[in-house]
Amino acid sequence: MMQTRRTTVTATEESLRTLEAEAGRRGISLSMVLREAVEEKAESVRTRRRPRVGVARSTDGLAARDIASDPVARSPR
Repeated sequence: MMQTRRTTVTATEESLRTLEAEAGRRGISLSMVLREAVEEKAESVRTRRRPRVGVARSTDGLAARDIASDPVARSPR
């Protein structure tokens, strides 16, 4: 079983009302809807940040993090 962690989320009233309505429609808690949203976003970030190339060697001595246009995600603490 995966370990979970509690945190505080700040969101607009409109967004929370929308998610509360979705939770009610599905008969689940708001926290479950928020958990799903966080998991979906995390998976999207992990997928987008995966290297698109196989094993390679740099001939110019630069690391991808030094030349990438998007910031490279840091490892979780």
